[in-house]
Amino acid sequence: MALHAATLYWLGFNPEDSAIDAATGNILLLLSSLIVSNTLRYYQPSKGKYFYIVSWCALLSAISVFLSRWLLLNYFNENTVYQAFFDKSLIIRFSVGFLLISGMGLISMLWYTQQEQKENERRKADAERLAREAELYNLRQQLQPHFLFNSLNSISALIGRRPDEARTMIYQLSDFLRGTLRKEENEFVSLEEELKHLQLYLDIERVRFGHRLNTEINKEESCDKLSLPAMILQPIVENAIKFGLYDTTGHVTITVSAVCVQNYLVLTVKNPYDADTARPKSGTGFGLTGIKRRLYLLFARTDLIETTGENDIFTTTVKIPQA
Repeated sequence: MALHAATLYWLGFNPEDSAIDAATGNILLLLSSLIVSNTLRYYQPSKGKYFYIVSWCALLSAISVFLSRWLLLNYFNENTVYQAFFDKSLIIRFSVGFLLISGMGLISMLWYTQQEQKENERRKADAERLAREAELYNLRQQLQPHFLFNSLNSISALIGRRPDEARTMIYQLSDFLRGTLRKEENEFVSLEEELKHLQLYLDIERVRFGHRLNTEINKEESCDKLSLPAMILQPIVENAIKFGLYDTTGHVTITVSAVCVQNYLVLTVKNPYDADTARPKSGTGFGLTGIKRRLYLLFARTDLIETTGENDIFTTTVKIPQA
C-alpha cells in the first residue's frame, strides 16, 4: 500500500488522492487474498488441478480491479485526469493484483500442505506408538500366565505332601504378582528394584526345586540406580532354570551378574546344561524370543541380547542402553 501511494505521488498526484487510491485497491486485494487463503485451508487441489486455483486468482484480481474502479471513479467523478489515468493503468493493476493474490495462494497452499503432512506424520507416529505399546503389553502379559500356571501346578503337588511349603509358596506368589501389577504402569525400573522382584521369583522356584536350585547374584554397587525394562530378568532366569534343572538330577547353580560398561548396563545369566539332551520344550515358548522382540520394540536394535554355550555352560547376555 505504501509503495502504491508513493508511486502515484511520484507520478504527480497529491498525497491525499494517492493514499485513497492505494488504500482502496490494496484493501480489496487483501480481502481477495484472504478468500484464496481460506479456500485453500479447506480445499487442496489434486495433482494436475492447479489450473483452477490460477483461474480463481485471476477472477478475484479482475473483480478487485473493477470494484476499485467503480469505487474510485465515483469518488473522483469530477477528476477527468485521474479517470483517464486509472483506465490506462487497468492492465498493470490487474497484473500486480494477480501476482499478489497468486503469491498468497502459493504461500497458503505450501503452508497448509506442510501442516497436513505434519498432522499425518503425527497420526502415524501415534499409531505406531500405540501399536508398539500394545505389542509390549501383550509380550508382558504372556509372561504372567506362563509363570502362574507352573506355580499353581507346583502348589497343587505340594498341598498333599508338604502343606506348609505350599502355604509359603502361595504367600510368595501373592507378593510376586502384587509387585508385577504395580509395575504395570512403569515400563522401566531401577536394577535394585528389578533384583528384588527377581528374588521373589527365585524364592518361589526354590520351593519347587528345593536344595537342587542354587543362585548367585553379583552386581556392582554403582549399577543399582541404572534403569532397565521391568521384568526383563525373570524370563531369562526362568529359561536358565528350565534348561539347567529339567535335564539334570543334581545341584544346579545359576549365576546372575550386573556390571556397568560405558553407557550400558550389562546383565549376564549363566546356567549349566547338557548339550546332548537340552532342547526346546513344548509350550508357549515366551523365553528369549520374547525378550529379543521386547528389546527391539524399546530400543530399535537387534544386537542387545546374545547367547553362547561353551564347556556345558549356557550364557545369556543382555545390554541395556542408558540415556
